[in-house]
Amino acid sequence: MNSIFKVISPVDGSEYLRREYATDAHIEASLSRAQKSIFLWRSTSIEERANICRKAVQYMVDHADVIGQELTWQMGRPIRYTPSELTMGFQERARYMIEIADQSLSPVIAPPVEGFKRFIQREALGTILVLAPWNYPYLTSVNAIIPALMAGNTVVLKHATQTPLCAERYARAFEYAGLPDGVFQFLHMDHNQVGQVIRDPRIDYVAFTGSVAGGAAVQRALGHRFIGAGLELGGKDPAYVRVDASMDQAIENLVDGSFFNSGQSCCGIERIYVHESRYKDFVDGFVALTKRYVLGNPLKQEVTLGPLVRSSAAVYVRDQIVQAVNLGAQTLISPEHFGINRDDSLYLSPQVLIDVDHTMDIMREETFGPVVGIQSVADDQEAIHLMNDSQYGLTASVWTQDEEMALGIGEQIHTGTFFMNRCDYLDPALAWTGVKNSGRGCTLSSMGYEALTRPKSFHLKSKF
Repeated sequence: MNSIFKVISPVDGSEYLRREYATDAHIEASLSRAQKSIFLWRSTSIEERANICRKAVQYMVDHADVIGQELTWQMGRPIRYTPSELTMGFQERARYMIEIADQSLSPVIAPPVEGFKRFIQREALGTILVLAPWNYPYLTSVNAIIPALMAGNTVVLKHATQTPLCAERYARAFEYAGLPDGVFQFLHMDHNQVGQVIRDPRIDYVAFTGSVAGGAAVQRALGHRFIGAGLELGGKDPAYVRVDASMDQAIENLVDGSFFNSGQSCCGIERIYVHESRYKDFVDGFVALTKRYVLGNPLKQEVTLGPLVRSSAAVYVRDQIVQAVNLGAQTLISPEHFGINRDDSLYLSPQVLIDVDHTMDIMREETFGPVVGIQSVADDQEAIHLMNDSQYGLTASVWTQDEEMALGIGEQIHTGTFFMNRCDYLDPALAWTGVKNSGRGCTLSSMGYEALTRPKSFHLKSKF
């Protein structure tokens, strides 16, 4: 096995850094430390856990500019946005989960019965293995790391090899905050090593964010082990612009939802359905706003659209566009508008396709790039049918001024989250979950603590 891996920056194709994979001895020592730390950390008060986690979060926020620059080099998101992953979403989710921990983990008291004391206590599982992706390496990982620690678990983090510095930053933050040794650790591992760790009896739960194929690999590695796994997988998130939508609002938000992070977002907008009476106005406005993006070197503050993370991703996106065009779709944006004249560049111009239908991969398969198809529909029922015509079910949104109609549509859509006049956002007060091939399990909200703990019943008889 090659013990070294390199991070090739999508910014310029250079080697940004290299790291060593953990040795078998290092992995063994880490799992042993995690197991030995469980009792100490579990016996620590929730208040003390909260103080340590708050201090670690503040460390990350205080270093957001430096961390943001590291993140831009590792995965290519424009520098004008990367610090905000820490100062906004990361901080919001972490602080919310810290604040609700005491209430969420409080015992459930059974109805009184004379002579008995009965309650259900939430008990930490043990050691949580967190497998985090590169596209939002802090936003995705914080969903599991902070609540796992707040619940009294120890954590072992494995970040994508594209963003190893993120795992190291977490370690620095928790060391700064005074977290006891062994409670949080990270391991740089290859796929085979990850599988071995998943199968290790000292791992009590796996929190994975990534592709459907990756989720299937995690499930296979679990084999006959009787432990849980949270799997946040792919998405092909739809939006429906109703006849009564506020057009300016819908266009502004859906352009951003489609192209932010170069479309490399699990819950980004990948397909849009528009009522036929509003279709032309919507498409015209959508294209005009899209053309205002600035594509280029993400280290420049004026740039709003950076490269895709690697060449294989760019090839995949281009292939989807070619297939759609061959089947009759029309592209509305010339790459030359953004100065792109090479087919091998990681810098893809944003693309809008019309005359699309569900025979095309662009409307059925996850794209994970700066491309969106826009399809005209006759009415709500056609939109609902098409929105549900997918193997995925992460989020969906409707754009309308009629809340009652939105609720009625939402109840018919097969997704974990349904939005009205909003998209591409995680509210930490709400459960984050998916259906179908978007995965299983739940993070965030008070429900996010359930998978990270086990119920333990106490039945005490005081009179004989």
